[in-house]
Amino acid sequence: MDHRDEQEFAEYFAAKRDSVRRTAYMLCGDWHRADDLAQTAFVALHRRWRKIRDRAATDAYVRKTLVRAAIDESRRPWRRERQSDELPEPPPAGEPLAERVATREDLLAGLRKVPPRQRAVLVLRYLEGLDVGGVAKALGCSEGNVKSQTARGLANLRDVLGEEVETRG
Repeated sequence: MDHRDEQEFAEYFAAKRDSVRRTAYMLCGDWHRADDLAQTAFVALHRRWRKIRDRAATDAYVRKTLVRAAIDESRRPWRRERQSDELPEPPPAGEPLAERVATREDLLAGLRKVPPRQRAVLVLRYLEGLDVGGVAKALGCSEGNVKSQTARGLANLRDVLGEEVETRG
């Protein structure tokens, strides 16, 4: 890369690193892994920086790389969850819904229990604000697949949180 390309990449990196890191955290729920995922996405972008003609599509490329890295990481054998014979205690039945509001930590904990592909769809759709078409493009799948993964992901998240999940969109 020439000096001008390096400067453009450095400016892009400085402008986007925090938002990419936050998205990575929402995908994996761990700041250390989020740093690794963000680094993977930016390294991939750096390798292809000279070949990118449409700079407006750079965010989509980084987002797609980030999601794929998160999904690939979750497939690693050491990342697989193990089954437990002990079930957690159910929430108290008499507590009204208004008093059981999901906090940010509850949401992040719930997202960690949703399968990686569904988690990616939920994060891109509701936390990144992409529409169905944008999520489909980012993940390289059909809009129907995004809709079904969204429905399954929300159902899993509702099961985990034990309450109604508001999507507003």
